[in-house]
Amino acid sequence: VQLQASGGGLVQAGGSLRLSCVASGYIVSIEAMGWYRQAPGKQRELVAGFTSDGSTNYADSVKGRFTISRDSAKNTVYLQMNGLKPEDTAVYYCAADPSYSTTREWLYWGQGTQVTVSS
Repeated sequence: VQLQASGGGLVQAGGSLRLSCVASGYIVSIEAMGWYRQAPGKQRELVAGFTSDGSTNYADSVKGRFTISRDSAKNTVYLQMNGLKPEDTAVYYCAADPSYSTTREWLYWGQGTQVTVSS
């Protein structure tokens, strides 16, 4: 499975960005797909994801501001980020796994895309 992420950038606080992630390869093995982020000096955290039954989960810090969606025909997952805050600044990673988990990191990873929010 290969994951190609795009869409990061520099935005002012309160602004919006949309990240995209295209999956290719043996994607029939994938049930979970979503986004992690890692800020400088911090551990990587799961931001938003589709679970094995298709429902969505979000980190408490982004609930109400971020929305994960997908276009199955395009094998693409999106992360719409609104109301961005400086603390959202991080490298964002698209990730996928044969099953959803919040207790371990997922198996497949795309390259990171930098999101920087200025105050």
